[in-house]
Amino acid sequence: MQLVFQLIFIAITITAVWLFAKKISQIRRNILLGVDETLSDNKSERWKNVLLLAFGQKKMFRNQLVAVMHFIIYAGFIIINIEVLEIAIDGLFGTHRIFSKPLGSLYPWLIDAFEFLAVGVLTVCVIFLLRRNALHVKRLWMKELNGWPKSDANYILITEILLMSFFLTMNAADTTLQLRGYGEYKNHLTGNFTFSHFLQPVFASMSDQSLMILERTCWWLHITGIFAFLNYLPYSKHLHILLAFPNAYYTRLEPKGKLENMPEIQNEVLYAMQPELAPTEAVPNHKKFGAKDVFDLSWKNLLDAYSCTECGRCTAACPANITGKVLSPRLIMMKTRDRAEEVGRNINQNKSFADDNKTLLHDYITPEELRACTTCQACVEECPVSINPLDIIVQLRRFLVMEESNAPQEWNAMFSNTENNFAPWKFSPDERDKWTEA
Repeated sequence: MQLVFQLIFIAITITAVWLFAKKISQIRRNILLGVDETLSDNKSERWKNVLLLAFGQKKMFRNQLVAVMHFIIYAGFIIINIEVLEIAIDGLFGTHRIFSKPLGSLYPWLIDAFEFLAVGVLTVCVIFLLRRNALHVKRLWMKELNGWPKSDANYILITEILLMSFFLTMNAADTTLQLRGYGEYKNHLTGNFTFSHFLQPVFASMSDQSLMILERTCWWLHITGIFAFLNYLPYSKHLHILLAFPNAYYTRLEPKGKLENMPEIQNEVLYAMQPELAPTEAVPNHKKFGAKDVFDLSWKNLLDAYSCTECGRCTAACPANITGKVLSPRLIMMKTRDRAEEVGRNINQNKSFADDNKTLLHDYITPEELRACTTCQACVEECPVSINPLDIIVQLRRFLVMEESNAPQEWNAMFSNTENNFAPWKFSPDERDKWTEA
């Protein structure tokens, strides 16, 4: 019977790892659909960003209470899953708590620490569930989160509560069977663990056989739950658990207010001011200005989209959104990711991308959203994992204006004045200093 369980465990493990690897490879392919961009300079500063922003969650600590709770979930869940190594070895080889004897007196201390973290994770997840669904924090209750995004966040929190409950119940049942000297459990005496010890009286009336079934059930639910969680991540906003690290490393290091200039446009201005510098030979066809679809964005833009936590801090800080305009930086990232996923499904179905008569601009993101942006950088400053919605907005807006000549009349007047008078105002350059004579 034990051999059957081992084979089942091996089959589940291989399936879970294969499905996860397959989906991650598809996401990697989707990200690399973007234009190449080199972000490998100043490695020391990049590793510093990984340590402070991804590991240390530096930006979260602007709200210290929420930051501490988030850190408990993050650190607790990651550290507790170190135990998965022991569970995996036990499942593969049919052993039970294989590390208990080699680690000796250190083992109870280690599992005890895991239990403290498990209770912390469980408690904070309950608080976050109430915060989302009872307190109705505004940025977590906007209409752009209706449907799947809101459910996604709740599913993750409920899953973490269940996984921690299985872990604590498994330990309580295990140590109770050890105290009773039942079967194989008497050969792995670990002593009591702090929190599961409080659960032992609940099981006092249960028979040894029932208690063993409970312990094994929780063991299986805990490990299969982790495998299910692993394969849910790539379809969820919680993929940021993994992508926050590369996204922090590859963040742009230039000052936030610096926008990428287009040399072609700079040269046009230069030639207008100094015609003698203009080339006499024919100018080759220009490259596309701005971006219309995900293929025109850089791979870093697409990595940003997949790294988005949908926390809404960017939107909560956006002055355009605050004043009632349709722009939501969070929704810009969500729509970009949705378009990248749609393109990915297209490629999966057709082996290569087949034109679907859709684009990120217009079909997903509207000109009205783009025009509302003031380029104030508030969204960039607020993001906990160094996402830059503004870069996507600027590139899409450049395409609107420079490729489609699609701009409000007020903008067109300013562009015309700049082209003819070298300033946004309708004054001749020769008369620009007349005011000094008054």
